[in-house]
Order: sequence, then structure tokens, then C-alpha cells
Amino acid sequence: MKIITCLGNPGKKYEKNRHNIGFLAADYLKNRYNFPAFREKFKALYSTVKINNEDVTLLLPQTFMNLSGESVTAALGFFKCSIEDLTVIHDELELEFGEVRLKKGGGHKGHNGIRSIMQLTGSSDFYRIRFGIGRPHHPAYSVADYVLADFSQDEYSALGRYFAEIDKILIENIL
Repeated sequence: MKIITCLGNPGKKYEKNRHNIGFLAADYLKNRYNFPAFREKFKALYSTVKINNEDVTLLLPQTFMNLSGESVTAALGFFKCSIEDLTVIHDELELEFGEVRLKKGGGHKGHNGIRSIMQLTGSSDFYRIRFGIGRPHHPAYSVADYVLADFSQDEYSALGRYFAEIDKILIENIL
């Protein structure tokens, strides 16, 4: 079993926010692999399907970003998975918009969802698919306001091609 945790914040208000790239990617993956309807458990929405003969669970924590580790630890325990079976898709300020990179381990770089997962699992030894959102271009624009702002129309329109890259990373490296 592999668990792909897609980070975001629940609710319409956050739907197109930069911080919700994980939830947006989950929609793409759900449609791409015909995941069944999401169910509620682990303070999350989740769905499981077979990909390349591997059981894969998409997990969308509904705890808000800062408490994502609660859902992740509950799901890891329920499915009896190790930290090495976990992949987290999240936004990354340090990468330019649209850059997609795979990383295993390391620090949280101030990302509260990653921090929560690290604190509650006691490990940083999981895969991360980092989606670049860049930094705010104006110095007076706070990082918090920036990540909670919606993607521009041009950025939002371009997301599909980047989700295909996330899919490629998953198939070539994780699944």
C-alpha cells in the first residue's frame, strides 16, 4: 500500500489557493486513475485504487494545513504502512511556479503541513512532490497572504500540464 497525501485546506474559500495545490492535484489523479468516490475517515477524505498492481490511497486531510499530520498518522496506522510508503504533494515557495520536483527527507522549510507530518510521525523520511508556486513579487505582500491567494487565471489554466508531470514522477519513482 502506498499513501499519497495531497495537502490543502478544506472549503470553497480555499479551493483555488496556491496552498491547495495538493487538493487540485488529487482531483487530477482521481480522474486519471478512476479512484472511487472519497470516503471520510482519519479526519480526511480518502479513496483507494490499484495502480500498477499496487494499492494506492489518495488522502486529503480535512484538518486544515497546520494539522495535516493527524490524518497522516491515523492513515499510516490503519493501513499498517511505514513512513517510506508515504508521498506528500504540496506547494513549495522556493521553486518557481510550475517547477515540480521529487525529494525524500529533509526539513520542512517553514511549511506547516510538512512540519505537522514530521512532528506527528517522528520522521522526515518520506517522499515529497513539491510544486513550485514561487515567492511573492512585492516585498510588502506577506508569505501567508500569498499562499492563501488564488492562482492567477493564467497559472490556473496551466495547472493541467504540471499535474501530468506529477503523475509521471509518481509512476517512474513511487508506484
